[in-house]
Amino acid sequence: MIPSYRPLYEKLSQAGPAGDVAWNFEKFLVGRDGRVIARFKSRVEPDDPALVEAIERALDAPPREDAG
Repeated sequence: MIPSYRPLYEKLSQAGPAGDVAWNFEKFLVGRDGRVIARFKSRVEPDDPALVEAIERALDAPPREDAG
């Protein structure tokens, strides 16, 4: 692994469900504040209703008070 990627990889690996990033098509939904909101495994298609709903909820959510 390229050393400069390690902090990002470690943070993403801790996102639920925690564990190694299994493949390059694993998806992470990151909020406006930089926190991981959701993690979707490689087998989840980009148009999967659960993924689409999570994105829409994140876009509709007001910014967090403690962000920044």
